[in-house]
Amino acid sequence: MSSLRSFQRSSNLARNAVKSVRTYATAEPTLKQRLDELIPEKAEEVKQFKKEYGKTVIGEVLLEQAYGGMRGIKGLVWEGSVLDPIEGIRFRGRTIPDIQKELPKAPGGSEPLPEALFWLLLTGEVPTDAQTKAFSEELAARSELPKHVEDLIDRSPAHLHPMAQFSIAVTALESESEFAKAYAKGVNKKDYWKYTYEDSISLLAKLPVIAAKIYRNVFKDGKLPTKVDGKLDYGANLANLLGFENPEFLELMRLYLTIHSDHEGGNVSAHTTHLVGSALSSPMLSLAAGLNGLAGPLHGRANQEVLEWLFKMREELQGNYSKENIEKYLWETLNAGRVVPGYGHAVLRKTDPRYTAQREFALKHMPDYELFKLVSNIYEVAPGVLTKQGKTKNPWPNVDSHSGVLLQYYGLTEESFYTVLFGVARAFGVLPQLILDRGVGMPIERPKSFSTEKYIELVKNIKANN
Repeated sequence: MSSLRSFQRSSNLARNAVKSVRTYATAEPTLKQRLDELIPEKAEEVKQFKKEYGKTVIGEVLLEQAYGGMRGIKGLVWEGSVLDPIEGIRFRGRTIPDIQKELPKAPGGSEPLPEALFWLLLTGEVPTDAQTKAFSEELAARSELPKHVEDLIDRSPAHLHPMAQFSIAVTALESESEFAKAYAKGVNKKDYWKYTYEDSISLLAKLPVIAAKIYRNVFKDGKLPTKVDGKLDYGANLANLLGFENPEFLELMRLYLTIHSDHEGGNVSAHTTHLVGSALSSPMLSLAAGLNGLAGPLHGRANQEVLEWLFKMREELQGNYSKENIEKYLWETLNAGRVVPGYGHAVLRKTDPRYTAQREFALKHMPDYELFKLVSNIYEVAPGVLTKQGKTKNPWPNVDSHSGVLLQYYGLTEESFYTVLFGVARAFGVLPQLILDRGVGMPIERPKSFSTEKYIELVKNIKANN
């Protein structure tokens, strides 16, 4: 009886968390209602698929892959997106141009709403305008931070990197985890996803306030200029909380959050979130772990490094952005043993579609901006230089080579904050997978590791038997 009462109490807590948004419901199914229909079907599909084809060999592993960061090894399940070397990223089978066309938009806007992408990544379905609006309102209704999290952010010293503050605040939200509370009381495994869902939605809802408080504390007057508005979408609320009201910047936030959300499951932030989540850590702890990975210079911090490199180039070239001068500067960079930041990708073998989306945004809104002209001219020169050098498999630009330029144009010039924005966006990609992992009962992740000595022994045995 005690376990039954505990389950009922946990269920009541979950219901209470969303009771304030009941008035926003439409005649169409809400996201959770739709997921309640899809999860059993998906779990059965996965179960039967594993049963029938579980012994199928799906690839081989080379020794150089084990020593090369496991690159290219097929070993993860990630439903939301797949990255093709030639086609680029596809979100549930849809390209970036597809989602720009198909996903609901803000009134008068032209960029997709990130909350609509969250729905798509979680269900595989494009939500209606009414469903998206109701979901936007639900996220706004859940956005208030606990007092202790507000105090924790406000007590953080200004010299503590914004990304470290972001991770700390997300970790501190563990106090609100419905999953952690339900698990401690012995909830049925089949219901894990429901509490993971509640945590994920509440966490997603609070990220703009956390990010904005950090930004205002470190770089501005320490005060939020406004509150979350239930009538606005997620990107608009994030922009306004940061202190930006320019309608173009609101559109940029919608585009930025959408295209930075998901890039399949093998990147550090996605994989780390998935890995920690596989131990049944709460969404708060799982996302915080992923954010710590995103903070690294080989991952999310890369756009900041691109911008720093562009500033140095701009200073040296003094406005003369001819192809000859740019080519000379690129060769000087390479000959000094450095890389050209923002170019190359672990998987892609073409221009990153996320770069292209941002370039098209810039052509529309800031065609005469000096930094954009510089980036455009580099785009015309760098692939040829990198191809001639011959040390990269992909001489084309990635997402990092453009995003900082757009933010600079609208006045968000504090580069150390850029990774926090990336972290808010990445939550839209990793949290849906965490919910699905719990829904289909994915096990704890635990690959096999060997020492170098053991690999030597293994290779010798293989060579001897061939």
